[in-house]
Amino acid sequence: MCDLSILIPVYRYDCSQLVADLHAQGDALGVDYEVLVADDEKLQLGRARVRNHLAGTAKGDKLLFIDCDAAVESPRFLKDYLEAAERAPVVVGGMHHADTLPSPDVSLRYRYEKAADRHRSADERSRHPYACFTTFSFLIDRKLFLDIRFDDACTDYGHEDTLFGAELERRGVPVLHIDNPLIHTGLEPNDVFLDKSCTALVSLKRMETKLLGHSTLLRAYARLRRWHLTRPMAQLYRRFGRQWEGRLTGSLSPSLFLFKIYKLAYYCTL
Repeated sequence: MCDLSILIPVYRYDCSQLVADLHAQGDALGVDYEVLVADDEKLQLGRARVRNHLAGTAKGDKLLFIDCDAAVESPRFLKDYLEAAERAPVVVGGMHHADTLPSPDVSLRYRYEKAADRHRSADERSRHPYACFTTFSFLIDRKLFLDIRFDDACTDYGHEDTLFGAELERRGVPVLHIDNPLIHTGLEPNDVFLDKSCTALVSLKRMETKLLGHSTLLRAYARLRRWHLTRPMAQLYRRFGRQWEGRLTGSLSPSLFLFKIYKLAYYCTL
């Protein structure tokens, strides 16, 4: 066994700089560590299974999962995680985004994420520790993870983190949120992000029963059902969906309110 296993699932992304930065910090700390990278496209495991595969091959007492589209900002990134690990079995470091729009064609994802960044401080996340759990960057005891694991049914994009957070809550596992963010660099073009958002909604529909009470969209959907408005919302999507998509993907300042309506209306069609 070693002290720390850093696990990076990859899908069509060059994470060589991330790996180099993590190696530099690990060497400087003088801890026994390893960095394992698994190519989901080659292994054909799916988002949940590739993470379970990495954990199954890891030797560390602690597992640090990091998404491949991340960049290290703090020179204390690994040190802060290891120090926090003494206080809780699960530690979530957070994420943030660049201060300027990287490219006009990623404006939807960028505006969406920058709005979310305002609520991503450790204090904010600690108010709802399980709902704010994210797989982007988190540390967990190896034995605990192998006992829970990601649900192998999560093969497509979206909500494996929501499901994992709900399971941590069900088991009463303490989750500690700290301000130790990585920079999220993998912003997709608007049309790709919109398509992935719809895929995530299909995944959410499949897991709806398990995630009741753990999703803001599901709470909104439940209100529409009580008011018998799901069918009218679905009709709105069928009538205006293409128009909404054009406004969301073709603007430097897409409306996040329209994005919410779009997702809710699309969900009502499922």
